[in-house]
Amino acid sequence: MQGSVVSLGDKYVVERGRIYLTGVQALVRLLMMQRRRDQAAGLNTAGFVSGYRGSPLGGLDQALWQAASLLDQHDIRFMPAINEEMAATAVIGTQQINLFAANARRDGVFALWYGKGPGLDRAGDALKHANSLGTSPNGGVLVVAGDDHGAVSSSMAHQSEQLMMSWMMPVLNPAGLQDYLDFGLLGFAMSRFSGCYVGFKAISETVESSGTVAVDPAGPRIVIPDDFEAPPGGLHHRFPDTQLAQEERLQKHKLRAAMSFARANRLDRVVVDGPAARLGIAATGKAWSDLRQAMQDMGVDDSMAAELGLRLYKVGLSWPLEPEAAREFARGLEEILVIEEKRPVIEGQLKELLYALPEGQRPVIVGKSDERGKPLVPSTGELTPEIVARVLAARMKNAERVPNLRARLAFIDDKAREARTIAAVPRPPYFCSGCPHNTSTKVPDGSRALAGTGCHLMAMGMNRNTVSIIHMGGEGGNWVGLAPFVDTPHVFQNLGDGTYVHSGSMVIRQAVAAGTTMTFKILYNDAVAMTGGQPLDGTPTVPQISQQVHAEGVRRIAVVSDDPGRFGVAAGFAPGVTLHHRAEMDTVQKALREWPGVSVLIYDQVCAAEKRRRRRRGLHPPAEKRVVINEAVCEGCGDCVTQSNCVSVVPKDTWLGRKRAIDQSSCNADYSCLEGFCPSFVTLEGATPRRAPAVAGPDPAADLPPPAAALDGPYGILVAGVGGTGVVTIGQLIAFAAHMDGRAVSVLDFTGLSQKGGGVLTHVRLAPEAGGLNAARLGVGGADLLLACDMVVAAGPAAVSTVHRGHTKAVVNEEVMPTAATVLNPDAPFDTGAMRRTITEAVGSDDAAFIDAAAATERLLGDKIFANVFLLGFAFQRGLVPVGLNAMLAAIEANGTAVEDNKRAFAWGRLAAVDRERVLEAAGLLAPPAPAENLDALVARRADYLTAYQDAAYARRYRDLVTAAAAAERSVAPASERLARAVALNYFRLLAVKDEYEVARLHTDPAFLAGLRERFDGDFRLRFHLAPPFLAGATESGRPRKRAYGAWILPLLRGLAAMRRLRGSALDVFGYAAERRAERRLREDYERMVGELLSGLDAAGLDHATSLASLPAVVRGFGPVKEAAIAEMERKKQELMTNMGNAGNKALAAE
Repeated sequence: MQGSVVSLGDKYVVERGRIYLTGVQALVRLLMMQRRRDQAAGLNTAGFVSGYRGSPLGGLDQALWQAASLLDQHDIRFMPAINEEMAATAVIGTQQINLFAANARRDGVFALWYGKGPGLDRAGDALKHANSLGTSPNGGVLVVAGDDHGAVSSSMAHQSEQLMMSWMMPVLNPAGLQDYLDFGLLGFAMSRFSGCYVGFKAISETVESSGTVAVDPAGPRIVIPDDFEAPPGGLHHRFPDTQLAQEERLQKHKLRAAMSFARANRLDRVVVDGPAARLGIAATGKAWSDLRQAMQDMGVDDSMAAELGLRLYKVGLSWPLEPEAAREFARGLEEILVIEEKRPVIEGQLKELLYALPEGQRPVIVGKSDERGKPLVPSTGELTPEIVARVLAARMKNAERVPNLRARLAFIDDKAREARTIAAVPRPPYFCSGCPHNTSTKVPDGSRALAGTGCHLMAMGMNRNTVSIIHMGGEGGNWVGLAPFVDTPHVFQNLGDGTYVHSGSMVIRQAVAAGTTMTFKILYNDAVAMTGGQPLDGTPTVPQISQQVHAEGVRRIAVVSDDPGRFGVAAGFAPGVTLHHRAEMDTVQKALREWPGVSVLIYDQVCAAEKRRRRRRGLHPPAEKRVVINEAVCEGCGDCVTQSNCVSVVPKDTWLGRKRAIDQSSCNADYSCLEGFCPSFVTLEGATPRRAPAVAGPDPAADLPPPAAALDGPYGILVAGVGGTGVVTIGQLIAFAAHMDGRAVSVLDFTGLSQKGGGVLTHVRLAPEAGGLNAARLGVGGADLLLACDMVVAAGPAAVSTVHRGHTKAVVNEEVMPTAATVLNPDAPFDTGAMRRTITEAVGSDDAAFIDAAAATERLLGDKIFANVFLLGFAFQRGLVPVGLNAMLAAIEANGTAVEDNKRAFAWGRLAAVDRERVLEAAGLLAPPAPAENLDALVARRADYLTAYQDAAYARRYRDLVTAAAAAERSVAPASERLARAVALNYFRLLAVKDEYEVARLHTDPAFLAGLRERFDGDFRLRFHLAPPFLAGATESGRPRKRAYGAWILPLLRGLAAMRRLRGSALDVFGYAAERRAERRLREDYERMVGELLSGLDAAGLDHATSLASLPAVVRGFGPVKEAAIAEMERKKQELMTNMGNAGNKALAAE
C-alpha cells in the first residue's frame, strides 16, 4: 500500500480495504455503515445517537462533532443529552415511529445510546422500560456501555453485563476494533429481528485504542434465521400494549429470537479445534484477546494448540449464551476453562446448559474457581496475558510439551520481583497551569470540603482538607445524611458546572429541603474539562445558575470571579447575590460558613486548558501580559506556588540554590502567582515570548540512507512521557506510517488524567498481518523499543515491566520535566541519576541510548516541543521503528501540525543517531560540564557577591568566619569540609538578605533588563509587583498588600540601590522595621553559635555542629513568609539541641 493513496479521512469514506481508526471513530463509522446498508436494501431510514460523555467514551461526542458533515449526509442526528437518563428516554422515542406512522418521514430510525458504566446505572429505569417496550422493525438500538475495568478514570471499577442481564437485554462483547464494526452491524440487525435493545460492551482497552481494520460493503453477511417463528403481532413496539404482555413477549420470544439470530450468524464459534480435543477454553471480549496473546507469548500457534488437545471458543453474545453452539463446543471435552474478566457471565450459563448431560459426557467446568473451589481466574482488577498463561499452565495436563512455557513463567516472576524493587518517582496528575480549581478548591483554615466528580477529585491529594468520593450527582447528599450525627457545623461541597447541569442541582434541592448547613461551591469554568473541553449541555450562564438555585430556596449566593467586571449591572443575577474578585475568596468563604442553611458560591473562571485551546483557534484574546521572576531576587521559598498551586512556576537550579521561574510555554496567564509575597515578580504588558531562531541550512539527514524497515513478526513499542507534550501523537505517527506501509497496527494510550500533567504510556504494536496482533497492551517483556520521552515515567514499574534485558532497546530523552512534587516543594529531591540507572539496568547498558532531545530541539528549532519527534527520528535511524521513511514523513504531513518543523526535528534526530557530536555541535551543546565547585571557589564567588552587595569589609567578615570553620574542622577531621561548606552556604544566606536596597539593585541590574529584551518581543511595558514598607497597607488576610509599579519607578530603584552603603547605619530607615531587626538578630545569633561550636569542636560532635550550622537553609522568603520560616528554624534548632542533650546523657549513663 502506498502512502499517496492513504489519508486520515479514509476511516469514514473508504468502503473496501483496510482503514485506520480509533474505537470511538469505529462507532461513528458504524452509524454510517448502517445507513448505507439500509439504502442498499431500499430502506429509507435515519440514524440517531445520544448519550453522555465519560471515560472510556469521553471522546465520542467530539468524534461525532468532527464528523458532523458526513453524519448530515447520512441523515444521522447527534443529540448530546444533559445526562444518560434523558438520552435513553430520547432513544425510546426513536423506536415509537409507529405511533405517528401517518406522519413519519422515515421507515425507521436506528439509534445508539452511549454512556460509561455508572451512567448505565443512572439510565437503568429508562433502559429497562425501553427493552420491555421494544424496538421498531426498521429501527433497532445499540446500548454502548463504557466499562472502565481498571478504574483508571472512574470512581469505581465497573462491569455492566449484570445490569443489562437484569433487564433481559442481550449483550455483545467485542474483542477488538474489527468486532466493533462487525458486531455493531450484527447488533442492529439483531435488535430489529428480536425487538430487543442490544447491549454493546466497550471497555477502555478497546474503545480507547486505535488500529487497522478491514472493511467491505458486503461484510459481515447477515443471516435472518429461518428456524424462529414470531408470535402473533410480532416482537416489536406496539400500542396499545400491556405490562404483562410485554413481560411474556420479552422472556418467551424476544430472547429466543436473539439466540436464534446469534446461532444463524455464528456470533459464538469454535476458532481452534483438533481431532482429540480434551480441554475447551471459552472466552469473550478482551479476555479472548488476552488468551490469544498468552498463547502467542508461550509460542503456541493454532496447529500446536490443536496438537495439545485444545479447543478455543470465542463467545460474541455473552448473554444469553446461545445453547446449541455451546453444546456443540462442549461435545467430547473432558474440561472447559472459562476465561472472563471481572465477575462471571458465561461460566454459570455453561454450567446450567450442560448440567443435564449424562455422566461421562459432562465436562468439568472451571473458571473463577477450580473443581475444588479454589480461586483460579481472578474476578477483580484486570486480566493480563500473564495471568492467563498461569491459568493455562495450571489446567493443561500436557503443559510440559509447550517449549517456552516454563521459561515464560519464570521470566514473569523475575519481572514482578524487579518491579517491586524500583524506587519509582511518581508523576501524579495535577491541576493545569492556571486552572480555576487552584483557587476554587481552597478552603479557609478550620474548614473541610467534600470532593466532586471530575477534576475536583485531585484536590484530595493536595493541601485542601478535602475528602470523600461520591457518585456523580450525589455531591453533598452524603453530608445531608451525616450532618445530624457529627459536631462539624459546616462543610463546603465542590460541584462542577457540568455535574450541576447533569444532576447536581437535585442535591441542592435536597439539602434545602433537609435544612442542612453547607456551602455548594459551583465551579463555572465554561467547559467539561475532564473529558476534553466539551461545551456545557444547555449552556447555562452564571446569572441563570444564581436564579435557579435562588428559586430552589437558597438565599445566600456569592459569585467570585477572576474578572468580576465582565458582569454588567444588567447581568440578571438573582436577588441578594454578591459579586467579588477572587482575591476575596477566603473572606467570602468565611462568611458563607457562618450562614445557617444552604449557601452557594459560584466560582467563575474559564478552564485553563480550554482557554489555551481557544487562544490557539483565535477564539480567545491572547494573554495581555507575561509574568517573569527575577531569579536573582527570588528566595526559592515557594510562596508563589502556595498561593497559586500552579505547575508553571517551576524550580530552577542556580549557583545560589533552587529558585523559581515561569515556564512560558505552559503558562496560561492566570496571574495568581503574583499573590505570592515576593518582590521578584515583574509583568510585561504587551509582550510575547520570543522563540529562539532555528538553525538554518539544508535537510540535516539528506545524505543518510534510510534503515531497513523489515518486519518479520509482531513488534512492540512503548512510548513513555508526560500528558500534553505530544506522546500520544508519537504513537499515532508510527501507527499511521505503518498503516500506509500496509502493516497491521494497534495503539493503546494509557492516559487516565494525563492531560493534567500525569504520565502517559502509549502501547504500539505492529505486525505484517492482522492475525499477529491480539492484546492491545504490551505484556511483560513485550516491548522491542522503549521510547522514553520522559525518564520519570520510563523508569516506573509499568514501563520497566514491558522491557526484556538483552532484547529491548531504549532511546531516552535526558531532560526531565518537573513533577508536581518538585514544583510544590522547594526542597524536593530529584535524582535523575537513579532513573537513568533503572532504565540502563532494565535493558542493559549497551541497549540504552541517552540524548538531551529537549535541549537539542530548543537550540536547533527554537522550541523543545519538538523533542519527542527528534527522539522518534533517532530511534528510526537506529532501525528501531520498522516503517518506511516515506511513510513516516507522509504521516507527519498528514498530522498537519507544524509540518516543516516536525520533519526537520525528525531529520535532526536521524542525524543524531549516527553522528551525535555533529548535532550537539550544531546545537551549541558540546561544551564540557562545569566541574564541581570546591570550597575555595564557592567562598570566592559569594565573597564577590557580598562586595557588590555592600563592600569589601562585609565580604571579609564572611570569609573570616568560613576560614575559622574550615581550620577548626581540619583540626578534628583533616579530610572533611562539610562543616565549613555548611557555614559558607548558610552564613552567606544570612548576610545577603534581600532588603529594599538589594531588591532595588537586582531589579535595576542591566543584565536582568537586557535579558527581558532577549526573551520577549513587543513594545512591552514593565510592571514591578512590590509591597514597599510603610506604604503597602494590608490585604484582607492580613498580609502586606502588593501593588504594581510601572517603569517610572526604575530611577527611584537605582537611587535606592546606590544608597546601600547606609545599610545598618543610623540613617538606614528600613533597618528599623521588625523584619530587618529580626534578620540582624539571626545573623548575630549565628555568628555567636558558630563561634561556640568551633571552640568546643571534636570529631564526635562534627555531625551535630554541621546540622546546627545548616539551620538557616530553611530561612527564605519575605515578610510573613520569612517570619514563619524563622519560627520553623527555631523549632528545628530546639529539636537538635534536645536530641544532642539526650545523646549526651545516654553517653554519661553508659560510662
